[in-house]
Amino acid sequence: MKKRNVRNVFVSAIAAALLLTGCGGGGDTKTASGPVQGVPERFAKGEEVKIKVIRKIGGDDHTAQFLAGAKAEGEALGFKVDVFTANGDTAKFHDAINQGLQQDYDGFIISHGDDAATVEDVKKLVDKGKSVVTFDSNPDLAQVEGVTLTSQDDEALATQALDQLVKDHNGEANIVYLWVDGFPPMVRRNKVYQETLKANPGIKEVERFGVAAADTSMQTQNAVAAMLNKHPKGEIDAIFATWDAFAIGAARAIKEAGRDEIKIYGIDVSNADLQEIQGEGSPWKYTAAVDPKLIGEVNMRLLAKKLADEETPATYDLEASLISQEQLQASKNPVNMVNLAEIIDGWGKSDAFEEDWMKKLKDHYKK
Repeated sequence: MKKRNVRNVFVSAIAAALLLTGCGGGGDTKTASGPVQGVPERFAKGEEVKIKVIRKIGGDDHTAQFLAGAKAEGEALGFKVDVFTANGDTAKFHDAINQGLQQDYDGFIISHGDDAATVEDVKKLVDKGKSVVTFDSNPDLAQVEGVTLTSQDDEALATQALDQLVKDHNGEANIVYLWVDGFPPMVRRNKVYQETLKANPGIKEVERFGVAAADTSMQTQNAVAAMLNKHPKGEIDAIFATWDAFAIGAARAIKEAGRDEIKIYGIDVSNADLQEIQGEGSPWKYTAAVDPKLIGEVNMRLLAKKLADEETPATYDLEASLISQEQLQASKNPVNMVNLAEIIDGWGKSDAFEEDWMKKLKDHYKK
């Protein structure tokens, strides 16, 4: 596999985020002449299929890769794909859904719609004949007929990171919990966290805080820096960060304060995260994750199956992996999201919901 410099990949991801954030972002659909043989009737004549991907949170590399994965998979199938992220602005998020309702989109992927209003919005989409897949959203969406709710396996993500923390500290540690309430994946991760504390009384929570915003990493960095001033060396052993934006900010604060005795156990991964974890003296030791690009791809495949009137599940969880700093630093080449699969078995690969007719569409629309 072709290697690329981590920094170059990170810059590319940021550029992609700037292009995708807060705008339609739809590119020209690839076209090919003539009908397509051996595919569902919906797609056989090559008529335009329009998809809108709407994500509530944003401003992070994970969002950029999720949107890029969904967009690339959709365009490979011949769809026109527009993307939008509200950067955590609830009003903009719901406005985007309601605007989409009035437009001629055939299907929607809704990401991080955590509130009851999202359920009502999605019901309106379904009532108007739109196909919908949701990711990391209100669990009640799984009860809406015809809708699929996808998630990372949040219980597994939290379990993998926390089990490693407990193991590394022999069940005795003072920890800081970086977490924000109100998001379904955070609720699921918190449940595992509470169970871990109950099962391991030697793990003591010193402080907890967190905010979801366009500048989460910076706010976290400032908050952790202030916290470190209150707790001298020896009072904190580790940080459990339930989101990579938290871990990035915490890692910067720890390094600036020279508090290398504090280790970070995180969730999620991106190019920026990999660059941080591989950095000399980085306190970020482990992160549990699902490839965000793959999440976007699988969500798009599910939506394509719905458009083809094929059976789809009400819920689907994507399998998690644990990534260690030791594994990354042992690599002879810088590790990024492109070559991470050479380090983590099975990373970024899944044939979930990939039908033979999808392969035919991809061949048909291939440039």
